[in-house]
Amino acid sequence: MRAVVKKGIGIFSPQGFLDGNNSASLLSIEDIEATAKLNVDMILVSLRKVIFFNRNGLDTFIKMFAKVRAKHSITVGFCDYDEKKFNAIVKFYKKELNFSLFRSQEIAFLFSASYKNQNKNVLLYSDDKSQSAAMAIELHDHGHNPIIAQTEEEFNKKSKDDSTYDVIIDSTYIGQMGQSVATRVTGNAIIYTVSSFLDANIGNTFNIAYHNNSLNVGFRLFIFDAFKVVSMNVHALNFFSKLASSGAEYNATICFVGLTFEKTPIAFKETLEDSGIMFFEQMDDILKNKELLDELGASSASAANNKRVINKNIVSELPNFIEAAVNTIEMMTNSKAVKDAAKVDEIVIDGDIENKIASSIGFYGDIDGMVILVFPIDIAKKACELLIGEETDDTEMILDTLAELVNIVGGKIKSLLFEGGISVDITLPRTYKAINSLLDVVGDKKGVQVDLSFENDKFLFFLTR
Repeated sequence: MRAVVKKGIGIFSPQGFLDGNNSASLLSIEDIEATAKLNVDMILVSLRKVIFFNRNGLDTFIKMFAKVRAKHSITVGFCDYDEKKFNAIVKFYKKELNFSLFRSQEIAFLFSASYKNQNKNVLLYSDDKSQSAAMAIELHDHGHNPIIAQTEEEFNKKSKDDSTYDVIIDSTYIGQMGQSVATRVTGNAIIYTVSSFLDANIGNTFNIAYHNNSLNVGFRLFIFDAFKVVSMNVHALNFFSKLASSGAEYNATICFVGLTFEKTPIAFKETLEDSGIMFFEQMDDILKNKELLDELGASSASAANNKRVINKNIVSELPNFIEAAVNTIEMMTNSKAVKDAAKVDEIVIDGDIENKIASSIGFYGDIDGMVILVFPIDIAKKACELLIGEETDDTEMILDTLAELVNIVGGKIKSLLFEGGISVDITLPRTYKAINSLLDVVGDKKGVQVDLSFENDKFLFFLTR
């Protein structure tokens, strides 16, 4: 069988029944290898024309996928299925789901390196929060603007508005294949998901640049979801000890949740605790304890030796940063922005800080730094109303939605810089219910501050490092 190559994806389309008796005759390892040599980003099997399949039938393909993925480091999996087929595959493989599933080819294209910077507005939902975060990060990296629906009810409500979103994603799964550590944000805690046996390879799969920039943006609580970790060796032990030590400069806290020491020397736990790492049995022990969560995730000033000066390379791109922020907020509030003032100095927030909230997002790559947006609560509510679909006075909901809005700003920044030949990645946004927490993070850093008005409502933009 020959594959059809579209937008960097090789797609095989078998027909009829897929079972243990005929799968091998429909597709061979030679067919897949020949397609991999075409420098495609993915190899997928379309299930559109498949009437019936069982696990034995899929196993034949998956074994071939594993060989090709290990050799060529490309994404492999299935596409073009309905919800019934998706649920069947998930049920068959459960914890062995180490390949990708894309509900349609259109969705798969969004994750192809050959289809970057198309600036698509994407609504996505998965009941697996790690998957939602992994997809959002991938989409950001490919120049799109993902919006995560937090609940199935929210997804169903938002998905009815076809005019807002270019693509709607559900029943989709990104197979990690051990290539990277999945990341998500809950409140102001970053949660990393690790599994299997942790060894020296954790240094390759953990994105240390992302982690360091998350510290710079203001995140102070990092949780490792370790329920699926079997054990670790001394190389992983040293990695986490060094990670905790470097985070101590920011007063950051690292926690492990669900990690057992049945097959790991108990002395490892003592060493990690000496490094300042905390251990919890259940995720709710942290996330449902608001007082503890606030204490562990509290912002604090960066150490003096971490202060960096804004430079000419960043300032020269200021129009792109302003355009991304202003265009997004104008779209969300249906109002025009007026620039009141601009200066290079420490951040100055005038007026009643009790009625303001803020968010920051980091960027790193060819240039690095962070963007800070400070909103009067009324602008934030108005800007978030489109994403929420209704008015709300729920501060937590406004903060969560503000993070989605700033995600969009970050995606636009990345796209505009790319058009100018500058490649950056972005962190997930950090939100601030209290402006004093933001000021703790920023300290006396200097940057470019631009004061704007939206129908006489004041809005502050600050670009720094």
